[in-house]
Amino acid sequence: MNVRQVLVFPAGTEIGLEIFHALQYCKEIQLHGAGQPISNPAQLVYPDYHPLPSIHEADWLPRLVTLCKQLKIDYIFPAYDDAIIALHEVAEQLPAVIVGASAEVCSLTRLKSSTYARLRDTVAVPRVFRHADEVTGFPVFVKPDRGQGSQGVARCDDAGALHRACAALPDPLICQYLPGEEFTVDCFSDRERGLLYASARRRLRIRNGIAVNSVTEELPQAQAMAARISDELNMRGAWFFQVKRAADGALTLLEVAPRIAGSMSTNRVRGVNFPLLSLYEQERAPLGILAYEGCVEVDRALGNRYRHDVQYATLYVDLDDTLIFRDQVNTQVVSLVYRALNLKRKVKLITRHRHDLDATLARHRLAGLFDEIIHITDGTPKSAFIRESDAILVDDSYAERLEVSRSRGIHTFDCSMIDMLLSSPDQ
Repeated sequence: MNVRQVLVFPAGTEIGLEIFHALQYCKEIQLHGAGQPISNPAQLVYPDYHPLPSIHEADWLPRLVTLCKQLKIDYIFPAYDDAIIALHEVAEQLPAVIVGASAEVCSLTRLKSSTYARLRDTVAVPRVFRHADEVTGFPVFVKPDRGQGSQGVARCDDAGALHRACAALPDPLICQYLPGEEFTVDCFSDRERGLLYASARRRLRIRNGIAVNSVTEELPQAQAMAARISDELNMRGAWFFQVKRAADGALTLLEVAPRIAGSMSTNRVRGVNFPLLSLYEQERAPLGILAYEGCVEVDRALGNRYRHDVQYATLYVDLDDTLIFRDQVNTQVVSLVYRALNLKRKVKLITRHRHDLDATLARHRLAGLFDEIIHITDGTPKSAFIRESDAILVDDSYAERLEVSRSRGIHTFDCSMIDMLLSSPDQ
């Protein structure tokens, strides 16, 4: 098996943390984090964290190149907006591939003004005023042309507030004020097949520009916008865009970002592992998406919490690369097993383990944990042994999950998704 060496830089952002949570249990990925040697959560989250200067320091590039060579890095995930641009500018000097959209798209979308200009004939964009003197009615909205995280944004209700807001920013953008609901649309595109996934989530509570409470929502208009943006910009990999309702209720574009979003965890637990899919897309590897279609709400208060409507009476768990990962017990999966037992659910092990199963379970102290053990020693599909209609399956194999999902019509999960099952209220 080809294990890809993946570096996340800078790893201490919300983006870097979401990439870690999405990829930490992927057997084909070895994760490395890098960033400034200052207090940040990545130092406690990433087992392998390396100090590197900020992109604004003179020696950041040679230090990064040296680290990539030492670790034999295959891919770099940029985990900050400015880092995306900085890495693309030096891409030819890097001994690793930058995961994400093209340099052209990254440069275009870094400025809201150029994004609106490019997409004004594709989707609804806000009216932009070139100068404060053009504004004849209030309120209007002022924000940095190059910015993120709601930094420097202001609603202006009169001319005085408008001039003060513009004076406070080096690159102010004066826009039509949009009073309605705000949504983020998490997307994944293949460079040849186009848009493969788009899911809207309503931003119910926002702190420092981050949606700390978000709930998935069916939004056909946003789906159509996603397809048009993807086609116009030739998007590839994971990306997202934000929209807000105008006074007439029309969804209007706020920004497009060709990167992972911290709250993409809302769709990750539904089965859409954006970082992993982006790596597959980068390699032009075969890929598919098997998503749980129910509504999911995430609340982020120094940790993610989920609400969902998954009900089950029997939990089926795979062994290799799921319950046992790199010859160690996956404690998160064990937590799910004990949670199921505490809720009086049945727990069954279903495995194609090639060695002495009893010895393996005994060595990892997992013997006696299951209501039933199903040891498949031929090519019989797992669906043949799953008879309950109210069961769920946890398995690292996409092919196994897809076969069971199609054959039995039950929900299936990989290890990156079970946060949702662990953190929700008892049900």
